[in-house]
Amino acid sequence: MAGRAAEPEVIWARPERTGRGPKPAYSRSDIATAAVRIADEEGIDALSMRKVAALLGCGTMSLYNYVPRKEDLYELMVDAVSGEYELGEPSDDWRAEMLALARQARAMMLRHPWLARAMSPLYGFGPNVLRYLEWCMCALESLDAPYGTKFELIGMVNGTVMTTVANELATAERARSLPWSPEQEQAARHAYLAGQATSGNYPRLAVALSEAAEPGDAEETFERVLRRVIDAFA
Repeated sequence: MAGRAAEPEVIWARPERTGRGPKPAYSRSDIATAAVRIADEEGIDALSMRKVAALLGCGTMSLYNYVPRKEDLYELMVDAVSGEYELGEPSDDWRAEMLALARQARAMMLRHPWLARAMSPLYGFGPNVLRYLEWCMCALESLDAPYGTKFELIGMVNGTVMTTVANELATAERARSLPWSPEQEQAARHAYLAGQATSGNYPRLAVALSEAAEPGDAEETFERVLRRVIDAFA
């Protein structure tokens, strides 16, 4: 691939543009904005360096001077949307702060359905992500735990958010493909499950289902699960 480095490198550690010549015509912010727009409108599978270059009005090979790899493009995109977090002065209530941050993360991932796929543990330490992590450490100052545990808490919260959003997006995608309403689909499945529970083959499951409370809406479920995850670290 054009522009591929001989050794591992971090996109943030390299100049905005390699080589000599005039001032770069495009900033990393310009490139990230274009890539995010394409992924938002068409999905991440439709994202390509060619499309980003076309949206910017430059040649594809020229774009590689700014972003050598597709992975670098993903990193720019993840950091760009991470800048959407509203991070004010944190309070002393670390539970409330982490829950509020999780709500923001969920809304962000629903706005950008491709985000989870673009994230990677191998990268993701751009300016906005570092700002986010520093804010989390400040918000968790009153939690009496080692920093390693605090990082685990952040990871657990984000993992719960990602799982929740993945289920929501998959459910919405399936609902769009059904020839009937989601309510009809759900009623049919509930009727089947009720029949199986009363068949005598699953006695413990039957008791569990009879005692189970009526499921709340997505917001209530999200809040309840997150509170349990956060409280576990107290």
